[in-house]
Amino acid sequence: MSVVSSIKPRLTSPELNAPIVRSTPAAINATATATAVQVITGYITSTSAAPTTITLPTGTLLGAALNATQGTVFDLFIDNTAGASTVTIAVAVNGILSAAAAANGTSQGLLTVPSGVTGMACFRLMFSSATAYTFTRVA
Repeated sequence: MSVVSSIKPRLTSPELNAPIVRSTPAAINATATATAVQVITGYITSTSAAPTTITLPTGTLLGAALNATQGTVFDLFIDNTAGASTVTIAVAVNGILSAAAAANGTSQGLLTVPSGVTGMACFRLMFSSATAYTFTRVA
């Protein structure tokens, strides 16, 4: 079974007329490079008491795991509500920060996720080819 086929399908709620996504979260509780398998769950949790940096896999690895082509868009949620310190997201080779993230990333917290009740963030990966993506925070 391919990694892409293991992603749970989107369901549609008739009341909301919107997709409902259910994921089995991947836990990353210390500074590390996330695997492509962890990222494509779409939901990463962290419960670390120490500051944690999660580096995304290379564009080549993520592109292969998602079977990406130019125009592929993927959302990644980071849940740090059970953590006790900040999580910072970093990109690897062929991962490019969006203009907003590059210009304001540290000053406006675009690449960090606080701990506690406000510790949720949504990041979008937009592929410009099968092996390169732009990364930005959308919520």
